[in-house]
Amino acid sequence: MSEEQTVSLVDVLKEDEELEEEASAVLAGSDSDHCSYPQGYVKRQALYACNSCRPKGGEAAGVCLACSYKCHEGHDLFELYTKRNFRCDCGNRKFTELQCKLQPEKEELNLLNKYSHNFFGVYCTCSRPYPDPEDQVEDEMIQCVVCEDWLHGRHLGRVVPDCVELQEMICELCMNRNSFLWTYAAAAQLSAPGAAVQVKEERDADESNTNLPIKEEKGDEVIEPSCKRSREEAEPSCRLMELQTIGQKRVQSGAVFWPSGWRSKLCSCTTCKECLSEAGLSFLLDESDTVLAYENKGKTNEQRQQGHDPRQQGHDPLMSALDNLNHVQQLEIIHVPVLHIELPVQLPVLYNVQRQQGHDTLMSALDNLNHVQQLEIIHGYNDMKTELKDFLQRFAEEGKVVTPDDIRQFFEQQSRKRRRDEAGGFYPT
Repeated sequence: MSEEQTVSLVDVLKEDEELEEEASAVLAGSDSDHCSYPQGYVKRQALYACNSCRPKGGEAAGVCLACSYKCHEGHDLFELYTKRNFRCDCGNRKFTELQCKLQPEKEELNLLNKYSHNFFGVYCTCSRPYPDPEDQVEDEMIQCVVCEDWLHGRHLGRVVPDCVELQEMICELCMNRNSFLWTYAAAAQLSAPGAAVQVKEERDADESNTNLPIKEEKGDEVIEPSCKRSREEAEPSCRLMELQTIGQKRVQSGAVFWPSGWRSKLCSCTTCKECLSEAGLSFLLDESDTVLAYENKGKTNEQRQQGHDPRQQGHDPLMSALDNLNHVQQLEIIHVPVLHIELPVQLPVLYNVQRQQGHDTLMSALDNLNHVQQLEIIHGYNDMKTELKDFLQRFAEEGKVVTPDDIRQFFEQQSRKRRRDEAGGFYPT
């Protein structure tokens, strides 16, 4: 008989906590109780696309966080992370059989909304879903700050740098559509690791003018902004013109990763502002447009609203209690036997915490907490144990193999349920 497989409760809790923090950073910046429609085109918010409500062959549509909870509960939703300058579509003309419960009175269409294939549940240049059941390659998805599409790291045309979460990425397609960005990338020496050395000839300055001509180049729409103009038409303080005069070169291929604070180094002269506005890129001059700024705002909002929460400021009483135990005591608590269900494979689950010599070390750890904290932890643990058992029972009944992705999906669902319960103002008992 094969050795019994076990799982560390600490590892599970830490992974769940990381998922919770990541989700909270995104969702806490949006209103979970009120439809965002009255706010107009919101600067940045969490969005969802409902696959259940969209008729076959129907138009792309997006709904806000609150509507995903109140109007689309239990539906097949595509999580879109965040999008900028978007107005909630819930219940408008695109939803033929749904009326928004939170904001019924809406215009038929939001004409300024921008949509992509993300709203149909596919991402990247490969137009595949995420997670992709047919993709066996572990790969991270990174969002372009211009088109806001999500791309696989292996499809960026370059090596993904370390500390990517502290940088912003612009995909190669968006770089080529807004070719003046290559000038900034060259000046910042943002090279493409692993790429062959290649230099493109600069066009003469007198070949461009102060307008924003759009021309077809190899099938892609290339925007040549007015920032690429003659010396006489440029303002004396135009940083972009100075960089173009210097003529620094770099490989113009692959996605570009921009370091923190790069937006502040873009030229903000009158002409460049007009150029960015006409190209729909004014947001590049706005530091508060970044996802990082949005997430920091969400974290601040969450801390302010959860002053009573024992997990405030990242403090988890259960994790703290476990940290106070030695390694042997932790193993007694966190190594638990496989659930007694005949599964195709044995799987480590949280079930029947072991006791040794009649002494329960988990209860000893709980003794260091106050009564309210103890109840919160015990109730939460028991609820999770029951739901996990029910979740696994379905696999046993259907004879299906349980994979790590299935377990990860379970805990993501648990996190979403908790956020929904908190948004609704009630708590599990």
